[in-house]
Amino acid sequence: MIAVVFDLDGTLIDSAKAIQSIGDRLLADHGLAPLGEAEARSFIGGGAAKFVERAFAARGGGDLADLAAAVERFEAYYAEADPLENTPMPGADAALRALAEAGVSLGLCTNKPAAPTRSVVEALGWSDLLSAVVTGDCLPVKKPDPAPLRLAARRLGGGPFLYVGDSEVDAEAAGRAKTPFLLYTEGYRKSPIQTLPHRAPFSDFADLEPLIRSVAAEIGR
Repeated sequence: MIAVVFDLDGTLIDSAKAIQSIGDRLLADHGLAPLGEAEARSFIGGGAAKFVERAFAARGGGDLADLAAAVERFEAYYAEADPLENTPMPGADAALRALAEAGVSLGLCTNKPAAPTRSVVEALGWSDLLSAVVTGDCLPVKKPDPAPLRLAARRLGGGPFLYVGDSEVDAEAAGRAKTPFLLYTEGYRKSPIQTLPHRAPFSDFADLEPLIRSVAAEIGR
């Protein structure tokens, strides 16, 4: 069957509370007020630098003189955090295991840095399920550039693949990589579903395998 590459945050895991906690710790270092959960959730997408930039902008910038240094500290805090503060999306674990059992090659393409990605994947017991993991620091570019997604596909054997994600960044990356995109509608998307190019939407991971089989049949895999 066709290989499948997944996004992580907002697709396989709900990381909003974990990211909020780390962001609040960084803001406190600068004497700034913490974020609300909805506020933090709205800042996720595009990687750590985007989150930090948005968080500080929401607090008037504070004394942030060096964005790179703040991002480095954010990533250090993230690497120290308990990975089990990130919880699987409902049904995601069962879906991954069912797909792996069916012989589907599974990969991950995320803008999250390698250290926290590895921690989360290992803590959730997914290391043996994911044959390719591409993180935000594997290449000089991040999604929505298609290069990380293409790298994940090459590591899965280089054949046809589809991408499963939840956001505008994911939709753009899939489009630029010219690969079918399945949109998980319960993640961190900020735009209406109909404005994002996608092959099919789904809100329940129980529906994912039939969708994958449908796409695979269309392209003869």
